[in-house]
Amino acid sequence: MAETKYTKKYFNCRLNELETAYNALKSDWQELADYFLPRSVRFLARSVNKQPAKNKKIKDSTPLLAVRNFSSGMMSGATSPATNWFKVKVRNYGQAEGYLVKSWCGKLENLFRDIFNSSNLYRILPAVYKQIGVFGISVLALLSDENSVLHCSLLPIGSYRIAKNMQGEVDTICRVFMETAKNLYDRFGEENVSKEVLAAIHSNRYEELFEVVHFVEPNKEFMPNSVWAKDKKFISVYYETASKEEKFLSKSGFDKFPYAVFESEVNGEDVYPSECPGVNALPDVKQLMSMVIEEGKAVKKMISPTYKGPASLKNKKMIDAPAAFIEEDENGRGLSPIYEINPRVLEVDSIIEKLKTSIKEIFYNDLFAMILNTAERSRTATEVNELKEEKMVLLSPLLQQIHNGLSQILSWTYSECARLCILPEPPQEIIGADMDIEFVSTLAQAQKAVKISAMERFTTFTINLAQSLDPSIKNKLNANKIIDDYADFANISPEQIVPTREVEKLKQQNEDNQNEKQKIEQIKQGSEIIKNIAGSEVYGSDLISLLGVT
Repeated sequence: MAETKYTKKYFNCRLNELETAYNALKSDWQELADYFLPRSVRFLARSVNKQPAKNKKIKDSTPLLAVRNFSSGMMSGATSPATNWFKVKVRNYGQAEGYLVKSWCGKLENLFRDIFNSSNLYRILPAVYKQIGVFGISVLALLSDENSVLHCSLLPIGSYRIAKNMQGEVDTICRVFMETAKNLYDRFGEENVSKEVLAAIHSNRYEELFEVVHFVEPNKEFMPNSVWAKDKKFISVYYETASKEEKFLSKSGFDKFPYAVFESEVNGEDVYPSECPGVNALPDVKQLMSMVIEEGKAVKKMISPTYKGPASLKNKKMIDAPAAFIEEDENGRGLSPIYEINPRVLEVDSIIEKLKTSIKEIFYNDLFAMILNTAERSRTATEVNELKEEKMVLLSPLLQQIHNGLSQILSWTYSECARLCILPEPPQEIIGADMDIEFVSTLAQAQKAVKISAMERFTTFTINLAQSLDPSIKNKLNANKIIDDYADFANISPEQIVPTREVEKLKQQNEDNQNEKQKIEQIKQGSEIIKNIAGSEVYGSDLISLLGVT
């Protein structure tokens, strides 16, 4: 392969290539933004310097509320700070009873939780869920922070372009954004900024905005043993688009891809997602807005109709008061509506309510509010659980897609902790092994409830069968394994479970103690028998000899 020339011309060509796939989807995103998130997008970098235009397409707040409830439901159900929504495991480690390994994983989980709680992750995630719900994609920049290890920055929809590798994973992101002269000068230094930025600084125009491109992609000049940032696995460059100078603002690199990309369903080899709740709900939302407008027109015609009357009453004023009246003319004629209509507003209102319900269901609002909705109908706990399991089947694909994005955050955090040397010391037996993440949030646990229910039914069935037919049937149950699996499914801390090896030791010790007690009891019983046979004068070694105990 020929040597790569990383120049501004090269990256501008790459940007033009990425624009092809982006432009094919841009109009769809703009339409989605108009109806769901009108002020949360940035299709033109320079629009940051302008007042956002008023949106005239939203005539009803239902889509806004549906997106808000979707975001709140995913936040509380998938990544609530008050719950342990993930577990750390060691990949391909078969010793389920390894207490030291479980203990190390528990310490790593606590470290991650402390990092997430001290960072801004939980403040950013609700906006991430809004974007993935409406547009099917959301990109979170992961930045190193000296105080909290992790700092997140959400990229606005329309401000970036992406590309994928052969495995369908996003490995290239190009971001176009505006930055002030002061921030460029402070971040990149006087020697790296353009003459235009320096002129703005010297003229005290600190807040003047300049368009900047940030490109991150796999480094074709990657050198594993190099100490220079520009030789790392991913190259990272910043440059000003308007500057004619060839120099970069910055040229460095990353060992790990510094973005977490949340994606919904992607069709084949497409770059961007093709389906999400926002796309599916858009026809209903557009029809809803149209019906709301028509209903408003019908109501207005009934409440404030156009009047007709004699010309002599032309300059008379109508006063909105109960006792107000207008004089009739000499022929006894007064004002009357030009036409009298009786629109079927109730039928229109019924259609509107159906559309609102459909939009909320597409955004899974009914699932997140299921406990409240089912309680009002006096349904039993069994019926509620069955409904939840049914809804979880519908939510599973989207939840898995969100878990993929969260896995990238956890993987990046692990790498950053390793770089900072703040990981707990691992047991010798797993050094060099790969970390694995299991999600155990409220929604993930609800999906696992099927396994727990099946386990409870099986054990209950076996015990009842043993009591009615044959007690030895209970030996078919591996109690230790059942308890370990149950604790794993229910997300019970490993510190609350005694390791199987320790249980076996205690069991053996109890059996030994029990055998010793039985032996002593046998000796006592035997001594009484021999005394009755041989007389009361038999003691000590003679008695033991007669008992046959050595």
